[in-house]
Amino acid sequence: MKLLMHEVLQKVSNAKTKSEKIKLLREYNTQALRSLLIINFDDSVISLLPDGEPPFKKNEAPLGTEHTKLEKEARLLHHFFKGGSSISQTKREIMFIQMLEGLQVDEANVLILAKDKKLGKRWKITKQCVEEAFPQIQWGGRS
Repeated sequence: MKLLMHEVLQKVSNAKTKSEKIKLLREYNTQALRSLLIINFDDSVISLLPDGEPPFKKNEAPLGTEHTKLEKEARLLHHFFKGGSSISQTKREIMFIQMLEGLQVDEANVLILAKDKKLGKRWKITKQCVEEAFPQIQWGGRS
């Protein structure tokens, strides 16, 4: 079974050395993971959502049931950042809350932390590590 984003981040965080972290990031490399890391570490990605955790109903369904996955939802993330789409702020915030409510609680928290650029406060992952794991990422100039 594919790991959820919080599980991947935890595995990387638990790695003892930088080279182990890079190896794990590459092993679990997906568009969704790279998107979350770019959102978190690229200063040119500007959130159009309020800071902090929005009021949403946490999806309490057991793990593996009744959830969407960040892996699939990542294609919609551009709506929440400057330059991504021209939907109204109300629609943007409603979409974000609906996305959070569909995700497993820990994945929802990953998205909230990435939006607020706080993944590094929860997991031991640095921009330098991400840059080495994914040299193809172009940093800056996104908004």
